[in-house]
Amino acid sequence: MLAESFSQVCDDWEHYLQCKYVPVNPVESFRTYDVAKPSVVKLYKEQHENQTVDFVLKSRKKFSQLDKAHMGIWEALEMLNELTDESDNDTELSQIEHCLQTAEALRKDGFDDWMVLTGLIHDLGKLLYYFGAEGQWDVVGDTFPVGCRFSEKIVYPEFFKSNPDYNNPAYNTLCGIYEPNCGLDNVFMSFGHDEYMYMVAENYLPEEALYIIRYHSFYGQHRENAYTHLMNERDHEMMKWVKIFNSYDLYSKSDAPPNIPELKPYYQALIRKFFPDEINW
Repeated sequence: MLAESFSQVCDDWEHYLQCKYVPVNPVESFRTYDVAKPSVVKLYKEQHENQTVDFVLKSRKKFSQLDKAHMGIWEALEMLNELTDESDNDTELSQIEHCLQTAEALRKDGFDDWMVLTGLIHDLGKLLYYFGAEGQWDVVGDTFPVGCRFSEKIVYPEFFKSNPDYNNPAYNTLCGIYEPNCGLDNVFMSFGHDEYMYMVAENYLPEEALYIIRYHSFYGQHRENAYTHLMNERDHEMMKWVKIFNSYDLYSKSDAPPNIPELKPYYQALIRKFFPDEINW
């Protein structure tokens, strides 16, 4: 479904396309992988070597059952408080703190409730780490299509040379197993928190929110435009939302943690507008 307030919020669509979070720190200080921590390099090496078509299909089947837990959104956020993303070179804060920073940046700029909530929950799929993931390499990090040629614009593309799919003739052409402009719904993305949270939230959120959650780590497209040949018209429209969201997700990161007890009542009320008390994970 489309966001109920889509027509009201986006009467001035061009205005929303111009919305970008103004970072406290210089833009060039974010995603500096040439000086990344060793743990970041190690994670991407493992991710690029192991995210194959076979692995993705098995993971989608395993986690789409949503039989790992039954709990509420805020409970999930508190559980996520124990996790620090090993792929993130920009912050040492816990995941609940990062999620609140993103949501607060969107709220302060006047975005609608569904967008603010998306900021709050976009990384909740990282609970995969506690639900049977192989490690963090199949939970966090940039996402990318499998089943076709790995783009040189993906972070650390050299590590793909050790991926079993790299030299497979069925997978190493530009489109691989896909048709041109087939639409990202028909493309298998590397499995991780984006796809998992999309599965969890699919029945509760507007179409735009779900698209953001599903592709917010797809930097190979929303920043590098490396997979435009697989996108259809719907993707081009929806990707606008991802690009708007990305500036808030990335640039709202700072060393100043949000006041969780102070913000909790507001966000619990916001969650109740969209989700029941408990959902399946």
